[in-house]
Amino acid sequence: MKTVRRLFYADIMSSVAFVALAFLSLSFFIDFVDQLGDVGRAGYTIVRATLYALLLVPGHFYEVAPIAVLIGTIYTLARLAQSSEYTILRTGGLGPGRALSLLASLGLVFGVITFLVGDYLAPLSEREASQVQASTRGGLKLGRSGAWLKDHATTPDGERSYSINVGAAGPGPLLRNIRIFEFDADGRLQRRIAAATAEVRPNAIWALQDVNVTRWVGGNDSALAPEQKYAEFVWPSTLTAAVVAAAVSPVSSMSTAELFRYIVHLADNEQAAQSYQIQFWKRALYPFACLVMVGLALPFAYLHARGGGVSLKVFGGIMLGISFVLLNNVAGHLGLLRNWTPWVVAAAPSALYLLLSLAAFSWLVRYR
Repeated sequence: MKTVRRLFYADIMSSVAFVALAFLSLSFFIDFVDQLGDVGRAGYTIVRATLYALLLVPGHFYEVAPIAVLIGTIYTLARLAQSSEYTILRTGGLGPGRALSLLASLGLVFGVITFLVGDYLAPLSEREASQVQASTRGGLKLGRSGAWLKDHATTPDGERSYSINVGAAGPGPLLRNIRIFEFDADGRLQRRIAAATAEVRPNAIWALQDVNVTRWVGGNDSALAPEQKYAEFVWPSTLTAAVVAAAVSPVSSMSTAELFRYIVHLADNEQAAQSYQIQFWKRALYPFACLVMVGLALPFAYLHARGGGVSLKVFGGIMLGISFVLLNNVAGHLGLLRNWTPWVVAAAPSALYLLLSLAAFSWLVRYR
C-alpha cells in the first residue's frame, strides 16, 4: 500500500505543480503586459511593473488551485488507465473505497496548502501590490463615491453618530479626501470636518491635516457658523486602523479573520454586510474545493482507454474546472441579488460538484 501511495502522490503532485505553473505563468504574463502602459509615468519602471505582477501570483494561485488539482489528477489517472497500470492496481487489491480514501487524503493536503496561501500569503502580497500601484498613481481610487464608514460615540454634548467618507487611500497609511459628518441623537447634522489627508494612529485617533470644520448652530433654526481652518486636527474615534484598512482595501487583500472582524463592525453599525458575508464563507469553504476536485477526477480512472485519449479527458477536466469557477462566481452574484443565506451560497457549488462526482464514481464502479 505504501508503494501505491507513493506512486499516486508523486505523480499527482508533479502533474498538479506543472498545471499550476502553467496557469501562473500565463497570469503573470497578462498582468505584466497590462502594466507596460504605465511604465515611464511618475517614475514607474519596468522593474516595478515586474514586481507588481509577481506580487499578484499568490492570489492567482489561490484562485486556480482547485482547477490545477482537477486537471493534474485527471491527467495522472487517465494516463494510468491508458497504460493499464490502474487496471493492474485494481486486480492487486486497490478497491474503489481505498482509491477514494487515498485521493481524499491528498485532497486535504492540497486544501491546507490553498488555505495557507489564500489566508496568509495572498492578502499580504495583495496589500504590497496595492502599495506599489498607489505609489505610482498617487493613491488608490475608491470609486466615484469613495468608501463609507460609520461610527458612534458618547460625548459631553450627548450621543453622536458619524458618517465618514474616504475618497482615496495610500500610498502608505495615508487616507485622502476625508469628510466626516457628525449627527446628534435626533439625526440633525451638527458638524462637518473636511480634511485633505488623514492617518489613523494605533489608539484609533485620527490625525487630520489641512482641515476645514463647519458647524451648524441654533437648534431647530440651524445656521452655519463661520468656517474654521486648521493645519492639523485630532479627531477621536473608535475606528481602528484595521477596520479602516478593511473598508478601503480590496476584498482579496483581507484574510478570513479580517473579513469576520469587518462583518462584526458592519453589523454593530447597522450597515449592509451580506456581500462581505458571502466572501467570508467563500474564503472559508474554498479550500475544500480541492477535496471535491480529486473526487471529481477519480471517475476518469474507470473510463476505458478506448473511450477517449488522455488529451480528451484533460480537455473534459478543463471544461469541468471552468464550469465550477463560473458557477461559483454566478452563485455569489445571485446570492447577493436574491438575498440568499451566505453560507448556502458559498457551499452550493462545491456540494453540487461533490454529488456529481460521487454519482459518476458509483455508476462507473457498478456498471463499468
